[in-house]
Amino acid sequence: MSVEVIILISAIISFGITAALGFVIIPWLRKLKFGQTILDIGPSWHKSKQGTPNMGGLMFIIGTICSVIISVSIFVASGGDLQTDFSAIIQNRDNILFISTVLLGLGNGIVGFADDFIKIKLKRNKGLSAKQKSLGQLIMAVGFVLTLWLSHNTVWYVPFIGTLNFEKNVITAVIFWVLSIFIVLGCVNSANLTDGIDGLCSSVTAVSAVTFVAISVLQKFAGASIVSAALLGGTLGFLVWNHNPAKVMMGDTGSLFLGGIVTGLGFAIKCPLLLFPICIVYVCETMSDIIQIGYFKLTHGKRVFKMAPIHHHFELCGWKEKKICAVFSLVNAVGCIIAFLLCYFGL
Repeated sequence: MSVEVIILISAIISFGITAALGFVIIPWLRKLKFGQTILDIGPSWHKSKQGTPNMGGLMFIIGTICSVIISVSIFVASGGDLQTDFSAIIQNRDNILFISTVLLGLGNGIVGFADDFIKIKLKRNKGLSAKQKSLGQLIMAVGFVLTLWLSHNTVWYVPFIGTLNFEKNVITAVIFWVLSIFIVLGCVNSANLTDGIDGLCSSVTAVSAVTFVAISVLQKFAGASIVSAALLGGTLGFLVWNHNPAKVMMGDTGSLFLGGIVTGLGFAIKCPLLLFPICIVYVCETMSDIIQIGYFKLTHGKRVFKMAPIHHHFELCGWKEKKICAVFSLVNAVGCIIAFLLCYFGL
């Protein structure tokens, strides 16, 4: 079976499972009274979203993981090969990459689930404390990077420069660990910040998933292609229920899962530096928050944006949620095109 066919199968299975789960999980969340709590610090019109079922990220987590398992099984059973020349030195090095990608997403999804559960069921507005949440994310990041290190997945491609192997000496090893953990934590939390209005995080992530599919096919890495396609199908399936006006919210359960799996795919294509253009909206959301907080403290109360993250700024400027999703997705698509061209001509 060709990679192109299995990619299509993976996307369809994930989309179908995720979209179908809406008929089951959304009523179940309503029954459990797992509704969204809207804080007073947000735009006033968000109050209408109060009580919308939360933790809907479970839908695409189940859809994505089931799709990966089914698609990989079909591909291998039909004689497909998940290995590339990258695994010539160490057997299954490619497989470890795509499996650890799924586990990184799942691990962060569990941290998000704990946060959502405490917020909703135990009636604590802030869920996990900042330290607890950060510790959970750090454990997942360290576990992921340790897996990369032990499996010798320490080679990065840099467009137009070449390969970087971080196992050369102690200094490069330290750089690898620090930079990798920073990238993981940064991307995961950026995805979390992007989940602020109906359909935004899922639509932007779907655009990124298309790029990962394209780059994975270019690199002939079937494993990453299957995961990317499953992610694409899952986010699109969720958008069926999450587009404005949303019938369900993904919660931290979903946004942290998306951040984890997107980060893992950046490493799976052996070029995590491309996460910057591929997830340019994630980056802008985070930078707007950092700029807002920093400027507020330096000026003792002044603000750069009407509200941060930046999608709220545009809301307060009068943009509708659908317009923000469309424009932000287009901006992310531009970043993704740049990333693909860098990969195509520079690797």
